[in-house]
Amino acid sequence: MRFFRDYDRQAAVRYAHQWAYGRNPAYYDYEYLGGDCTNFASQCVYAGAGVMNFTPTFGWYYIDANQKAPAWTGVAYFWNFMTRKTPSLGPVGEASHLEGMMPGDIVQLSFQGNDFRHSPVVVAVGSPVTADSILLAAHSYDADWRPLSSYMYQQIRFLHITGVFHP
Repeated sequence: MRFFRDYDRQAAVRYAHQWAYGRNPAYYDYEYLGGDCTNFASQCVYAGAGVMNFTPTFGWYYIDANQKAPAWTGVAYFWNFMTRKTPSLGPVGEASHLEGMMPGDIVQLSFQGNDFRHSPVVVAVGSPVTADSILLAAHSYDADWRPLSSYMYQQIRFLHITGVFHP
């Protein structure tokens, strides 16, 4: 039996601030193997969710550098897992808009307009909500408290984490 719990946004943001400019030794650093941004986003979301989904291929988990789900480190796979329609263990989210962003949510950017390639974590949202007042933490382009407006991108999408399915 599974039940739905709140996502601990403050825990996700604390983790993001702690590791924005460093690397948690419990996780492999994929910086030189395509980038570490979604690995970092997954770590932050895990800090707020507290549960992984160990479903082979289609889950969201990290055991070690060679035993992880594609959704743990892949931008598109991460999006697909988080926005899944069938309830299963782990965090779940939905496509949102700028005004729907909250700390602990994820932004995904496409720099050239074709594939989404970057997954920064929202660490603060000011009022009014604008690209200047949404502040991000990220790996690959290591940052903390970086305004969304400072990124140059062709496309953007917003992922609002709605909760977590627990066992």
